[in-house]
Amino acid sequence: MLNRRGFVAWCAGAFLAFATLTGHAQSQEAPDALIQRLSDEVLQTIKQDRAVQAGSLPRIMELVDAKIMPHVNFRRMTALTVGRYWRQATPEQQQRLQEEFKQLLIRSYAGAVNQVRDYQVVVKPLRADPEDKEVIVRTEVRGGKEPVQLDYRLEKTPNGWKIYDVNVLGIWLVENYRSSFAQEIGQHGIDGLIARLAERNKSGAAGNGATNASANGRS
Repeated sequence: MLNRRGFVAWCAGAFLAFATLTGHAQSQEAPDALIQRLSDEVLQTIKQDRAVQAGSLPRIMELVDAKIMPHVNFRRMTALTVGRYWRQATPEQQQRLQEEFKQLLIRSYAGAVNQVRDYQVVVKPLRADPEDKEVIVRTEVRGGKEPVQLDYRLEKTPNGWKIYDVNVLGIWLVENYRSSFAQEIGQHGIDGLIARLAERNKSGAAGNGATNASANGRS
């Protein structure tokens, strides 16, 4: 049975690692339909791909780099997580932050993927107006003892809807990391946060959060 921390790690990485696996962009696709399709593809791939089931980081990173960016505004997600310090970062620092944060989430995901093969995601009715530029798509992940809340924030762009935040068990991913990132930057600067993220990724300890976020009881 997937424990709470493992499930949070899986969800945090799943929407990044497998935002799409078929490569067929559907720019006019409704946000709730998009999430349902991507969720189904995630679980189907887990069932079929042995390398993914084994948590192969190279395989997961390959899929991330090749497929996910059309459906995730990862720059915005990283900027929101870093908060007010984002504008102080140089373009090079911003790029490094995105790279290390992405790897942090993917490493967290890799160790838990083989535990969710029998889960399914049910998308709830969308509460939004046609002219809305940002929406929240709410879902339930079923297959364990109780359904688990898993929600997505999306923005409408000329290239379709983009995911920029995810809510697991009532905790938004951006908010979960923001305080620990701010603390690290406050003590050691932006380069200090980058170094801390790189250290966590290199050691394979990313499942505990870049700056020990889970120790704060928020994941």
